Amino acid sequence: MNLEILTPEKKLFSADVYGVQLPGVDGLFEVLDRHAPLVSALKAGQVKVLKDKSNHLAFFTIQSGFVEVIHNKVTVLVEGAVPVEGRS
Repeated sequence: MNLEILTPEKKLFSADVYGVQLPGVDGLFEVLDRHAPLVSALKAGQVKVLKDKSNHLAFFTIQSGFVEVIHNKVTVLVEGAVPVEGRS
């Protein structure tokens, strides 16, 4: 599935991934390949990107925003986000 992390200033991340873990307002949740359509509010926290089935990971600290899942594409729209260096 395709994942994009967007802020008002720029596209921070865009790639095909295995899954993504997101900080929803009611708790963490995970979206995997072929997930049902979904729109959810996000709170500030950490996004964990599962780049593939071999546990290659990327992390981002985000501010609040929204996520949309449709047609195997995940779009994360947030006020701000930065990559977390040194974690994998």
